[in-house]
Amino acid sequence: MRPTKKEQPKEKPKLHPRNKNLERYDFKLLIEGSPELAPFVKPNIHGEDSVDFNDTEGVKVLNKALLLHHYGISNWNLPNGYVYPPIPGRADYIHHMADFLCRNNYGKIPSGSQIKCMDVGVGASCIYPIIGNKEYGWSFIGSDIDPVATESANHIIESNPTLQGKVNCKLQTNPKDYFYGIIRKDELIDLSICNPPTLAFTKEAEALTTKKILPIHPDESTEPIPALGSQNHENYCDGGEDKFVRNMILQSKKFAANCFCFSTLVSKESNLKSMYRTLEQVEAYGIETIPMGQGNKASYIVVWTFLTTEEQNKWKNERWKVVKT
Repeated sequence: MRPTKKEQPKEKPKLHPRNKNLERYDFKLLIEGSPELAPFVKPNIHGEDSVDFNDTEGVKVLNKALLLHHYGISNWNLPNGYVYPPIPGRADYIHHMADFLCRNNYGKIPSGSQIKCMDVGVGASCIYPIIGNKEYGWSFIGSDIDPVATESANHIIESNPTLQGKVNCKLQTNPKDYFYGIIRKDELIDLSICNPPTLAFTKEAEALTTKKILPIHPDESTEPIPALGSQNHENYCDGGEDKFVRNMILQSKKFAANCFCFSTLVSKESNLKSMYRTLEQVEAYGIETIPMGQGNKASYIVVWTFLTTEEQNKWKNERWKVVKT
């Protein structure tokens, strides 16, 4: 990553071309592998097979079918009240970051377990480690302030042999810390990702159960549907997304030499300016903004590093040159 001025987001793109859900869901194929999905599949208002995204159970069974079919995950469940993630959007973040590493590795995606990633706020679903490990063989450290979510993520790992020894989720005991207590002083992380909470006030978080959102797949009907219920901490924090990310940026400076690059999702374009100011404050060496979009929803990935060009070259030549691509 070369030192650059902050880059303004460009036109919103569609799903990443390597996304396994780039096309509409193939329900016939999904049902072949997961027969329990069949009762939930019915024609939508356009006469096309779909599921009722208002139905929490239907969304859960669909997610389980997708994870089994595309990622080989046979045992996956969440505690009551936790969010079933939109898998296509989660996969896009991983693919865009793989492209970012590719651009900084002589046009080759670093792959294999030697590539170590950190997921700040891994959540109960463990979804990013699942996708990143399957798609690129990356190993993961996941952290979360919620003991129930951490236990759930570790149970998913223990229940699926493909994840064992490749993903390790840790409880963050201090909710103000992002990297302290998780990354060892001598530990090197190739990539840090984060899907931050977005809401700033308790009333906003409580209103999420009736907030209108788009379906789980961008090709589904654009008719808004109620969001699935979730735990408050998954969507709420003091100061919302803006403060959460700015604090993470400030703390990342202390781990400048530990991580090749840091990144975060940003759901609101209006939050980007204050994040850029904070990145300038901590003297980030390189900043890149990657636009994402599913359906009518736009979001962004902000990536930054503190390593100079010389330090980046040394990093990838020493850590990535022996990794199969």
